[in-house]
Amino acid sequence: MPLLNGYRYAFLPCLGRSDRLSRLRSLTYGLLRHLKAGRLDALWVHGYAHHALLRAVIVAKALGIKILLRGDSHLRRESQPALKLAAKRQVLPLLFKLVDGFLAIGSLNREYYLHYGVPAERIFMMPYAVDNDFFRRCAVDARSHREKRGRPVILSASKFQPFKRLDDLLQGYARLSRDGREEPRPYLLMLGDGELRLTLESRVRKLEWASVRFLGFKNQTELPRYYDLCDVFVLPSELEAWGLVVNEVMNAAKPIIVSYKVGAGPDLVRDGENGFVVPLRDIEVLSHRLRLLTSEPETAAVMGEKSLHRIKNWNFEADCKGLLAALKATVDDSAPTDAW
Repeated sequence: MPLLNGYRYAFLPCLGRSDRLSRLRSLTYGLLRHLKAGRLDALWVHGYAHHALLRAVIVAKALGIKILLRGDSHLRRESQPALKLAAKRQVLPLLFKLVDGFLAIGSLNREYYLHYGVPAERIFMMPYAVDNDFFRRCAVDARSHREKRGRPVILSASKFQPFKRLDDLLQGYARLSRDGREEPRPYLLMLGDGELRLTLESRVRKLEWASVRFLGFKNQTELPRYYDLCDVFVLPSELEAWGLVVNEVMNAAKPIIVSYKVGAGPDLVRDGENGFVVPLRDIEVLSHRLRLLTSEPETAAVMGEKSLHRIKNWNFEADCKGLLAALKATVDDSAPTDAW
């Protein structure tokens, strides 16, 4: 997918290697020149974790350019040391005073800004969205070529990292076995790759079950056929700013199970309506929800249709409206507009 088409762009030069990104790398320069030459109404920054973003905010403020901020933080992710949280309570309100408009990706993100002292009138909803038409169209096309399934399918798609809690999913799935030895009736398909894959594969080999399949990394263009294939999608993460895969699967009309810590949960998953929100690391509840949705296909189908209906308005059009509302509220009508 071309990432640089449809708009003007420039890469800032940097000192040292530019292929390694961290909180300190890379050290860019030349922003002041670009901001002066651009005759900009507003500068839109994505987060504030990198020093280049903080410098951009300071430089733009000095030039009188309005600042819009879009990030993905929420309070359910704040499991940091007490000292770090105390520092944030002191620093973030000061930083946020420099920002003219906040582009909230969802309800939890909006609550985060309010928690750190941002007035409600400076927050504009700009939801995390995907190309709904693409995923819906591809899922429908996949359905027309899919053979009839004999057993229900549980799907996960994520990096195999500790905070994704895929071991919780595997334990919850194992409880679907009638006696702990016989493999469960549903299949469990796990898309993705990462540091924990070998560990999880080893556990499955010991169970001697053929019902768990590790399918590796799949390109985005391949994902819709797996979304269509499943009966329920699960994201049990303990650290998930949002989880755009939830948006994607909902376009295939599937019920969703997420943990309480998943940022998309409050906006996209209505517990008992189009899926379930389960307590973090609660294997028993997770297994119960899996059993319900894989043993009652009519219930899963109804929930899936509600997912499809719910995601229709969580789209790029809403993003555009939110951005334009932020610009209208923050940018002086007399400011130059040729950059837009």
